Amino acid sequence: MICSSQISQPMNGLKDIVETRNFKAWLLDQYGVLHDGKKPYPGAISTLKNLATAGAKIVIISNSSRRASTTMEKLKGLGFDPSYFTGAITSGELTHQSLQRRDDPWFAALGRSCIHMTWNDRGAISLEGLDLNVVENVEEADFVLAHGTEALGLPSGSVSPRTLDELEKILEKSAARGLPMIVANPDYVTVEANVFHIMPGTLASKYEELGGEVKWMGKPHKMIYESAIAIAGVNPCESIAVGDSLHHDIKGANVSGIESIFITGGIHGNELGLTSFDETASLDSVKALSAKHNAFPTYVLSAFKW
Repeated sequence: MICSSQISQPMNGLKDIVETRNFKAWLLDQYGVLHDGKKPYPGAISTLKNLATAGAKIVIISNSSRRASTTMEKLKGLGFDPSYFTGAITSGELTHQSLQRRDDPWFAALGRSCIHMTWNDRGAISLEGLDLNVVENVEEADFVLAHGTEALGLPSGSVSPRTLDELEKILEKSAARGLPMIVANPDYVTVEANVFHIMPGTLASKYEELGGEVKWMGKPHKMIYESAIAIAGVNPCESIAVGDSLHHDIKGANVSGIESIFITGGIHGNELGLTSFDETASLDSVKALSAKHNAFPTYVLSAFKW
């Protein structure tokens, strides 16, 4: 397993790695690497083209609570050519598949009634095809399903906006009843057009503090990396992951035994003292932050660039 605490010197761009290492599969995070939620980062589209032209199998691996097909549509809408991707796997896709198939003992034991925490402004998540009964009262629920942090799903299929405090009160009642929780997006926060948004991982962390049981469905857990590698059809040692979150992307790569590239200009930019795009972080600051998160990248890049 590759979990070295020795971080390599920062690289100039992906070209350096492509020319010296023969990685067959590249597992790319999207937010903080390819785009900021609203627009691609400078050079990201051309870099992706160069990577694909070099023969890499490119798989998006994302903690988005949305289905993989929705993620690909968003990337296309932002200007990324879908033909460059071998496929995509999201934590939302894993959640949907697991709830639909119920071939895992943990999911097989779940009931059908759930409290559904979802999005409002960002667009609610559909539960179509899952044969679930959405309820408003904790007393009627078998489990909690967290796709978002802005609203509560209603039996009618619509949503009712809720504050984080209101959602946490529901979690307190749910934990008291011993309900299991599925978190379909393990991120704590995300950056969208330089604005931080609280993500479902924050609710899940709170739920664990309350003594509740949480099923984490995405990065840094091994399942999503195994799914991404399976989509690429390669061995783990032939894969490299690229991400901007030490806790999720780099830690997940470490746990899965694959090498990684840490993009410093994403979610950790402020912590690393960066003030502009493509600014180079000091190696000492990267090492200190990596040690804090116990997540160690193989390579360090300021941005997703060629």
